[in-house]
Amino acid sequence: MSTPIGPYSPILRAGDLVVTSGQLGLEDKPDGSRGLVDGGTAAQLTQALRNVEAVLGTEGVRLDQVVKATLFLTDMADFAAANEVWTLAFGAHRPTRSAVAVAALPMGATAEVEVWAYAPLSS
Repeated sequence: MSTPIGPYSPILRAGDLVVTSGQLGLEDKPDGSRGLVDGGTAAQLTQALRNVEAVLGTEGVRLDQVVKATLFLTDMADFAAANEVWTLAFGAHRPTRSAVAVAALPMGATAEVEVWAYAPLSS
């Protein structure tokens, strides 16, 4: 799991709930730095959802266990494209979701996503 860009935990478990911090479309670059993927909002959201999946994986949680998500977009004109990316990532699974327009996101990102998953602890 990559290091967060701020003073927060990327994921925490609270009993049967697993909550992620917002994930951006960051990737490791060839020079060893981390930066946003090229290609605009759809590409950033695709990578952000991959990052969500990876962060969830550190707790043994899958995307199909996500029950709530919040999608942040800097431009609601990207809403339809974001929905296409969302459908590809989640398939037939439809967690509840809010989509919120924001003035800006960290690192100049155009999309960010956070999720809550229900993942009961083994008894």
